[in-house]
Amino acid sequence: MGVIYPGTFDPVTLGHLDIIRRARDIFGEVQVAIVASTPKSAFFPLTERMSLLREALLESRLDGVSVGSFDCLLVDYMRSIGATVFIRGLRANSDFEFEFQMQLVNRRLAPEITGIYMMPSENMIYISSTLVREVAMYGGDLSTFVTPGVQKALQERFSARYGTTSTSERNGQS
Repeated sequence: MGVIYPGTFDPVTLGHLDIIRRARDIFGEVQVAIVASTPKSAFFPLTERMSLLREALLESRLDGVSVGSFDCLLVDYMRSIGATVFIRGLRANSDFEFEFQMQLVNRRLAPEITGIYMMPSENMIYISSTLVREVAMYGGDLSTFVTPGVQKALQERFSARYGTTSTSERNGQS
């Protein structure tokens, strides 16, 4: 087995795809494992996050990557499939502090499982799913943050929510 890349991917971004591509190049294959439930409420339901990720992998021509989901502790999921290594992306100090704490907990729960941390490429280090959703909410250009399929899904979701896709239309301007 290659490596597990766990996360919410709500939605998947070009930063995620950068990490996936580089991890695949190192490990040969990657399983992206989408956490089904999370303390923060998900914007897209699990089935749609999985579908968007599969579409983004196709659009990015990324092979050697499988998509799964889990709804338990990461270490329990990894044990159930025989995996021993996971990767996580680190963008900033705040990511490091959170991931450091999680690694210590995971090590206590499952000392045989190891986390490896990767920084996204410099031009993608600031991209987060939260930022992407906010840009989408205000009708901003998403083309440098996500694949076309994810952009379309975000635009449709916000269009359904607000009735339009651009900020000026929402504000009553023409």
